[in-house]
Amino acid sequence: MLRKGITESFGAAIHGLSTTQLTDGVINRSKRMMLDNLGVGLLGTRTAVFNKVLKYSQMFSSEERSSVWGKSEITLPPPYAAFVNGVAVHSMDFDDTWHPATHPSGAVLPALLALAESLPSRPSGLDLLLAFNVGIEVQGRLMRFSKEAYNIPERFHPPSVVGVMGSAAASAKLLALSPAQCCHALAIAASSAGAPLANAATQTKPLHIGNAARRGLEAAQLAQLGLEGNPAILDMDRGFGVYYKDYSPSVMADLAPGDFKWILEDQDVAFKRIPAHLGMHWVVDAALAARTKLENTVGNFDLNQIRQVTLRVPPSKYVDCPLPATEHQARHSFQFNACSALLDNKVTVSSYNEAQINRPALKELLSKVRVETPEVNTPSFDKMYCEVELETQGQSFMARCDTFYGHWRKPLSQRDLVEKFSVNASSVLCTEGVEGVIDVIGDIERVRESSILSSYLRMTSSEHKQFYSSRML
Repeated sequence: MLRKGITESFGAAIHGLSTTQLTDGVINRSKRMMLDNLGVGLLGTRTAVFNKVLKYSQMFSSEERSSVWGKSEITLPPPYAAFVNGVAVHSMDFDDTWHPATHPSGAVLPALLALAESLPSRPSGLDLLLAFNVGIEVQGRLMRFSKEAYNIPERFHPPSVVGVMGSAAASAKLLALSPAQCCHALAIAASSAGAPLANAATQTKPLHIGNAARRGLEAAQLAQLGLEGNPAILDMDRGFGVYYKDYSPSVMADLAPGDFKWILEDQDVAFKRIPAHLGMHWVVDAALAARTKLENTVGNFDLNQIRQVTLRVPPSKYVDCPLPATEHQARHSFQFNACSALLDNKVTVSSYNEAQINRPALKELLSKVRVETPEVNTPSFDKMYCEVELETQGQSFMARCDTFYGHWRKPLSQRDLVEKFSVNASSVLCTEGVEGVIDVIGDIERVRESSILSSYLRMTSSEHKQFYSSRML
């Protein structure tokens, strides 16, 4: 019997994985990912970058239409619905992060929900859950083909590389493509992969997620129509290997009953408490702890007391923004996030508003910041730490964060995760919409028709109050 090629093994797995292979652990973790993703996506519909891509996408039309989250009256062709909803998810850098580094959910869920609405035979919640996990699994497998991927990225933004492949795999699963068509979907998607990190800290970065969702969906649809790509795209250095300097792929194991092991079973994701690059969560927690030490000693926090703020962080060029001028730069600035935490004793969604960024007191504190990158501080979201040291006249107060609350080693409680979703979603949806999404995701494996989710995601006011329980179960 001939050994399968790598791409062939992926095509077979995408086609062959079944709902019986979903474990309780994977179901629980993926439902948390879905809920968080929908919440940050709904909040993201209030951003400038979302409104720009929505205006652009409304130029296109087709007979098939899918929902735009948080917009009760707007529908778009499925690929463009996937695009704008994906942009919304990442518009505030508030979405989940995995290890090796990527934002796994935002590239997959918007594509699946847009596709599910357009299919003549509506997928069940369990169908959606399986396709979602197939998309997550493919991303996890591809990232493990490179040791380079385990560190904070330097060249390509990971969701633009593996996210489009995950979207293609998930969409191919929902479309029930053949193993060969699944391989071609991956090959087609690979030609839409890759975005440079130079566009981090700009309005273009959220497009990386939107494009991954859209292009992966389009790749699967093209493969369904018979379009072909290189059937060995994952096997070759000049194939998917162009995105990694140390590409070393391996086949996906056969799907013998009981033998398949999901990566999500072993590697949980991080959920963010503030809308910023993941590295900022370490520096915020360290800054808050250092401020508390200072206050406990001198009785108050006075900006004039501070002579210098030293940050000890891992080396990462694209999160070094000493004097951010925009919200997107602020979300990628160790300096800004540390100083915001010190000044306000908190960091929130509103911390990245233009008025907050331009405060004289903040600019004064930023001028006192020095950044150090110790060699022992590994640039990896699994191993890094952040230290914040405050120097006053004759005294020093230092705090260190090795693991922030929300990291995969210290996961958010279910209560806090639901609270984050509720706060984010209620900025757009009415109470019935918020509660409806929570209920559907909580019981997604038993929901009869997954498109019910999109109905709740459009419920922006009491005028659209509806109950769908008869269709859910």
